[in-house]
Amino acid sequence: MDTAPHVAAPPVSDADLDLYRALRLPRAVEDKMLRLIRQNRISKWFSGYGQEAIAVGCAWALDDRDWLLPMHRNLGVWTTRGVPLRPLFCQMMGREGGFTNGRDRTFHFGTREHRIVGMISHLAAMLPVADGLGLAAQLRGEDAVALAFTGEGATREGDFHEALSLAAVWSLPVVFVVENNGYGLSTPTADAVPVEDLADAAAGYGMPGVVVNGNDIEFVIASTKKAVERARAGRGPTLLEMKTFRVRGHEEASGTAYVPDDLIAEWEARDPVAAFRARLVERGVAEATLDAVDREVEAEVEEVAEWALQQPPVEGTPEGEAADLFAPPADRPALPAPPAKGQGGVEEKRFIDALSDGLRNAFDADDATLLMGQDVAGYGGVFKTTAGFLDRYGPERVRNTPIIESGALGCALGLALDGFRPVVEMQYADFVTCGFNQIVNNLATTHYRWGAPVPVTVRLPFGGGIGAGPFHSQSPEAWFCHVPGLKVVVPATPADAKGLIRAAIADPNPVLVFEHKRLYRALRGDVPTGDYATPLGEARLARAGRDLTVVTWGVGVQWALDLAETHEADLEVVDLRTLVPWDRAAVLASVEKTGRLLVLHEATRTGGFGAEVAAEVAEAAFSYLDAPPVRVGAADLPVPFSPQLESDVYSARARLGGAVDRALAF
Repeated sequence: MDTAPHVAAPPVSDADLDLYRALRLPRAVEDKMLRLIRQNRISKWFSGYGQEAIAVGCAWALDDRDWLLPMHRNLGVWTTRGVPLRPLFCQMMGREGGFTNGRDRTFHFGTREHRIVGMISHLAAMLPVADGLGLAAQLRGEDAVALAFTGEGATREGDFHEALSLAAVWSLPVVFVVENNGYGLSTPTADAVPVEDLADAAAGYGMPGVVVNGNDIEFVIASTKKAVERARAGRGPTLLEMKTFRVRGHEEASGTAYVPDDLIAEWEARDPVAAFRARLVERGVAEATLDAVDREVEAEVEEVAEWALQQPPVEGTPEGEAADLFAPPADRPALPAPPAKGQGGVEEKRFIDALSDGLRNAFDADDATLLMGQDVAGYGGVFKTTAGFLDRYGPERVRNTPIIESGALGCALGLALDGFRPVVEMQYADFVTCGFNQIVNNLATTHYRWGAPVPVTVRLPFGGGIGAGPFHSQSPEAWFCHVPGLKVVVPATPADAKGLIRAAIADPNPVLVFEHKRLYRALRGDVPTGDYATPLGEARLARAGRDLTVVTWGVGVQWALDLAETHEADLEVVDLRTLVPWDRAAVLASVEKTGRLLVLHEATRTGGFGAEVAAEVAEAAFSYLDAPPVRVGAADLPVPFSPQLESDVYSARARLGGAVDRALAF
């Protein structure tokens, strides 16, 4: 481990004064924000007072082409990168003109113009995103680097270890910075971390680990530059542990009563701004010169802060907010539409083969499309959906990952932010729980919060009927339908498997594609030849009828069609295809015609997405109904392993016929 002491710099230069100003600027902001808190003019502030050398030093050591992923105490990243102070203060104060339009606070945003990707509150979550940004540079043959910050407490999080693992395995140009400031909210580091030096963790991932005096800005710069040079040379990641201390509370309302006074006094004596100022004076810089810098910076901050406080609060409209939830279609060539019935060639294919065709069409159409997941390369995925992809597209675009669902999804976000269109395969949909945070709190919110498109497709083999037991048979689509910012797709036919995956990959938003495992090889159907995309959000009339509307998706479509062939009533079957956004107009039109509604899904009945459909119809189309809506879902049980038990007790299919009779008899 490298613990080399600080090496004295050469005589003072203009660059030293520029560096002093860069260090002094976030301190001036800190001073102003703390005064505003005491004056009750702002409500909250997460202080990085005494830690400025880390953020400023790291940003100083990087070039403009490099990415920075700061946390909430890294104000110096933003100021050193030259982010304009006026919108930055509006952002910090929640005023009109900020970067998120009031949708998030402080540094929970990014600016691709300045190559900065801000945090979410879930600690360590941005570290895998840095992997994706580093991979993007690597794939393009660029020598850009991504540097990501986290705190010492977050090194216990899974994302920390998954990010380090992936960066090491792929030799990514990433620098991980652990800002060890002594405390979590109120928990001392020693009570949460059982080692003295967190940099020791690097050895477990085959990368250098360096302990750095985080209050010595020149040491920070020198150590960071060394790690960056290593990354640029293609030698992989580095872990830097910056030792510092949090002399303020977790946030100002928390106070510091839980910190011993002598410990605060000890670290205040090591203040990075005062230490660098003293060093410059020793090198011959006049106190008056530094005082002039102080006055200039303080006046600038005072003027901008008071200006920002006079800006109006953020206002909006429901229509405007809803319009910004999803990224609009990019300025790209239009996707080919599905051919009209009877036009163009068709070929009978299995569901899985049609799905593979759609994936190949997307890969052929855009070199920025790539696939990541467990065993997706040479093995072709556990279901062989991507068999042959490695030979056809090469190891850069078809990539096996370690068993790191969260890490792979976070990496996909980083790739998407830098212009790629990643596809991530969950080996089974059940395993998506290990990446839940990245999907619902990172992928889903990014565009709404700060306007960046997130073209990430997540493929999820799901569903039962194959005797795979409770951990390989779940139907978890409803979990994600509740999360604004995600699109949810469930193809039920081979033709739609091909067309919907093509549309999902082209979409500039995160799309979850649920692929039913039983349908992979059990279902065959006519599939149009050539390239086409099935539009998201449009339902399909799978069967016309007059007596009862059955709304369903996935394997439920086959169940409903099978029943319709033998039932004496004339059933109309509507295949939603897309759950978010779902085609309300098509469902309401069908119910207006039949006067009755049954919603069918394989997932457990309680909390299933069918409840949303039934509730919407009851509210919007009550006058059309001749009977109460009926919902059919699986029993509220884990999926059993025994095929007989699943079929007889658990499955919704066993209850479908009786539910149809009940809906018709009312």
